[in-house]
Amino acid sequence: MKAILKFSAYILALGFLFSGCSASKPGSSSPSAGQWRSNVKGQWVLDGVEKKNFLPGTNVKTIFDEAPMECFVGSTWNLMANGKGSITFSADGELCAPGATREIFWSIYKPDGGDAQFQFKKLYPGEKAKDITEGYRLDLAYADGQTLTLQMPVNAGAKNAYIEFKFLKLE
Repeated sequence: MKAILKFSAYILALGFLFSGCSASKPGSSSPSAGQWRSNVKGQWVLDGVEKKNFLPGTNVKTIFDEAPMECFVGSTWNLMANGKGSITFSADGELCAPGATREIFWSIYKPDGGDAQFQFKKLYPGEKAKDITEGYRLDLAYADGQTLTLQMPVNAGAKNAYIEFKFLKLE
């Protein structure tokens, strides 16, 4: 089954959508999907979300078809070894839902010769991951078992624009 992945951010001033390509670096030897997976599984808190290289005046309304960026800060991401997981929100705000939990199914995607990406699907009650064909992919920038950095490339009118997600491991 070929999964169709969508990148969800509504960028106000320019109205651009996310693009989902990650270029591999020639001659680089990056970790295997299994090595990435070992460093990503566990329980994480999203310590910060930042826009990088955005043109002035460009705003992001929501991410992951869910909520504004600030609603994700402080959320707990539970990534179990079997691919099941959840995101539990804690931020207060006009459009935030503290205490809400979103079930997900996650994995590491690593095409031949390409860079690894973290991917996940949102699961609603009664749904099975195998039946969901849409989800989200973020570039794996760094993971060492204690810190995790994911980057979502964005077509925001600027070269190399992305949203960066920085996580800290919970003990």
